[in-house]
Amino acid sequence: MSIKLQQLKHFVLVVEEGGFRAASHRANRSQAALSTSIKELEKILGQSLFEAGNKSTLTPFGTICLPKIIQFLNVYNALNNDLRAAAAGQQGRVRIASVPSVAAKLIPSVLGAFSEKYPSVEVSLIDDNAAGVEARLLSGEVDLALGNCSELEEDAIDFTSLISDPIGVVCLRDNPIAQQPEGIEWKTLLQLPFIRNGTCKLLDPTPARTLSEQALYSVENITSLFSVLELGIGVTTLPKLAFPTNETRLVWIPLIDPPLKRQIGIFRLKDRTISPQAQAFHDLCIEYLNYGNGTDGDEYFSQI
Repeated sequence: MSIKLQQLKHFVLVVEEGGFRAASHRANRSQAALSTSIKELEKILGQSLFEAGNKSTLTPFGTICLPKIIQFLNVYNALNNDLRAAAAGQQGRVRIASVPSVAAKLIPSVLGAFSEKYPSVEVSLIDDNAAGVEARLLSGEVDLALGNCSELEEDAIDFTSLISDPIGVVCLRDNPIAQQPEGIEWKTLLQLPFIRNGTCKLLDPTPARTLSEQALYSVENITSLFSVLELGIGVTTLPKLAFPTNETRLVWIPLIDPPLKRQIGIFRLKDRTISPQAQAFHDLCIEYLNYGNGTDGDEYFSQI
């Protein structure tokens, strides 16, 4: 016969209350039921826990058992609390991969709200390009991913669109094309040196892919890209989220022919149940970033 958790709790209660009567009130059990529980425990152990003539006095064996049982119950209670907290999303870890522009401009608002609701949950955020973000999710390295859906494996990934991010032209503020703040047609850029970057894949399905194919320069790192652009040796295209809000020497102008936008959203694997913590972060992303189910996000862009 196995020892029952309730029997251990009853034993400690009797010791703490100094007798069966007081312990029975605290346990909300009859004195007879409490006595039976202790007797069954003693039978399993093969030794008496309390002296026969004084039911509130421990035997030498009971004295040995008491600290061990208290230690076990403390560990059990801690485990019980931890598991319940984890189930409620209050503890654990969330691993997220994101394209840099989303990590810099969108995730902080979600992370601030998440940290207030779940202060004990560890969050790991990894920056990567669109293909890398998807690869990390598919490999199981992260729980969630945020980015654009241009290379999405629809059979394996569930994608929830959050915001539509327009594509524009970036150039020096004193460049002649900067005098067209309402928008620029891609053909206007044919006479200018073009700098290809990782987001130029968004041009591929359009006639504007010619710009990328004829590019004189190619720069993948976003920090290096802005340094090259500030030299004035060329122009490039970028999503609006990727353009720094505090930039003074460069300008971003919308591309109007073709008018391009990338759909930014959150990814999760279709065939895998995510943790309560990851689910909470997923839901907060939708709550904080879903501007009209993936529409233009004017509310957000008016703030940047």
